[in-house]
Amino acid sequence: MNTIPNFTNTLEARDIEFHFHGYTNARRHAEVGPMVIEKGDGIYVFDNDGNRYIEGLAGLWSVGVGFNEQRLVDVVTRQMSKLPFYHNFGHKSHAPAIDLAEQLIALAPVPMSKVFYTNSGSEANDTALKMIWYRSNAMGKPEKKKVIARQRGYHGVTIASASLTGLPNNHRSFDLPIDRVLHTSSPHYWREALPGESEEDFATRCAQELDALIQREGPDTIAAFFAEPVMGAGGVVTPPATYFEKIQAVLAKYDILFVADEVICGFGRTGNMFGSITYDIRPDIMVMSKQITSSYVPFSALMVNERVFGPIADESNKIGTFGHGFTAGGHPLGAAVALENLAIIKERNLVENARDVGAHFISRLETLKSSPLVGEVRGVGLIAAIELVDDKEAKSVKTPAMLGTLMNTAMQRNGLISRNMADAVAFCPPMIMTRAQADDMFEIIAKSLRETEAEVGVA
Repeated sequence: MNTIPNFTNTLEARDIEFHFHGYTNARRHAEVGPMVIEKGDGIYVFDNDGNRYIEGLAGLWSVGVGFNEQRLVDVVTRQMSKLPFYHNFGHKSHAPAIDLAEQLIALAPVPMSKVFYTNSGSEANDTALKMIWYRSNAMGKPEKKKVIARQRGYHGVTIASASLTGLPNNHRSFDLPIDRVLHTSSPHYWREALPGESEEDFATRCAQELDALIQREGPDTIAAFFAEPVMGAGGVVTPPATYFEKIQAVLAKYDILFVADEVICGFGRTGNMFGSITYDIRPDIMVMSKQITSSYVPFSALMVNERVFGPIADESNKIGTFGHGFTAGGHPLGAAVALENLAIIKERNLVENARDVGAHFISRLETLKSSPLVGEVRGVGLIAAIELVDDKEAKSVKTPAMLGTLMNTAMQRNGLISRNMADAVAFCPPMIMTRAQADDMFEIIAKSLRETEAEVGVA
């Protein structure tokens, strides 16, 4: 029996019949169908009914230069005509991959040695974990294999990267996390701090909890610590004052590598080229994706320092090969787009724009704190969130409805696409956004908040 709803748009019906979506309730999708996005223009996207929306999450935290950048279209066309594909296995390479590696090393916030190419943030974090284990074996420390990530952190969805991710729905029914992956506390000061605890005292406690976890597990068994400078899918959680300073002191004490997941924060999002600059992080490995190509083509990379690369290179010499890589790793189309995308970010001062427009936008969001539903406004650069509650004193939600879902639905109805993580509503628009456009987005947010207040009866 055909149970497909009788949608007037055949694209919707075909999507329901043939397309299995990520991060979607599959049964619910069969009832409501998809929003079909047809085209993009700057910070806007249009559905197949002609409705225009501000893309308030830059797609998936990623389209930094907007949705119709002709220079990226042109560079793909040129590269496709010249060399549509090649790989980097067995001493092979090509100019776009070499040029991009050189540029990335030059941009690194701390001295880095080599770039390794992958296809997504998930694959890059998986690769980082494999490199860490390979390195420990190379150094004659086969017991030094455990890694620590953080509750509410997000590092991807492949088996290893989903294990690093500290969100329950990435583990439920998947038999995750795998062994050797541990989690320490979330650095969300507003949510996790004790009564009367200052930001610095909270940061001290987070560092002490990390230290205690390392001591319990055995310092000689811990190889690395994974962290996003700003937690993205965990709710846009910015670190409290002195947090990374104190965390890095613990890692140095036990000779533990720091992996900075810059998949969302990298290439300007926090108002600096990397989140590691914003928070004075000195990583041994940096993971990059999303805005590296503005997601025009799938692409990702890792940068590793000599401390990481040296033992791995020696082990590959001993074995005869580094037995890891991807068919499309360092794809010439992706590398060419990344080079042009980085040039656009530099020429148009988009890092500075993210800092300026982001500060303006966050200041506008701060005015919403008088709402009975807004518990916290947080953000840095051009990434922010509002946390919705209906009991400000308890910092909790008592209504059966998920406030974040109600708010997100209202925003979409009013012409703004974004995303809520439970009751945190996130904003991460393209970095080309102007102050005037940020004001337009804010007006939709404010209107949608008023509608949400009315819906739950607190207006």
